[in-house]
Amino acid sequence: MSRKGKDPVPLPAGTEVNTVGDLISVKGKRGTLSFKLLPGIQYHIDGGHLVVTLAETHQDQGKFHGLYRSLINNMVVGVNTGFEKKLEMIGVGYRAAVQGHLLDLQVGFSHPTKVTIPNGITVSVEKNTQITVQGNDKQQVGQFAATVRAVRPPEPYQGKGIRYSGEHVRKKAGKAAAKK
Repeated sequence: MSRKGKDPVPLPAGTEVNTVGDLISVKGKRGTLSFKLLPGIQYHIDGGHLVVTLAETHQDQGKFHGLYRSLINNMVVGVNTGFEKKLEMIGVGYRAAVQGHLLDLQVGFSHPTKVTIPNGITVSVEKNTQITVQGNDKQQVGQFAATVRAVRPPEPYQGKGIRYSGEHVRKKAGKAAAKK
């Protein structure tokens, strides 16, 4: 049995957890998220906490016990407080703007790059170089932030590019001058 899977998931006030077949849905003040459970994964609510367990007949599913507990916890946190990733752009002339459902990035290419913002994600830009990605689904927020970062990842010589806020980029030494 997983150590992480044994930890109970705290349910804040106003959070509802329902199951229809093998689909679990969590409803909170920010919306509703749902996810399909494996047949051997079960849960029960015990005094304001949700406890994920394995069915006796599916003990071979133990490798998924901690994973599904974490996924359910992420859904509970997402519908109550949400998730956020911050990106920063470093480079001369680099800027971003939100235009409807598109994020317009100008990062040194000869053309502007437009990234489609998926449903359920909110993107805001401060000071033309600070991008904030917010949403209820942790996987979707992280994937969109990674997609934006992949447009122009930070390069190791000058550090220009798009990086996560607080990310440390190791810089390489440039080409040494040739001695004669």
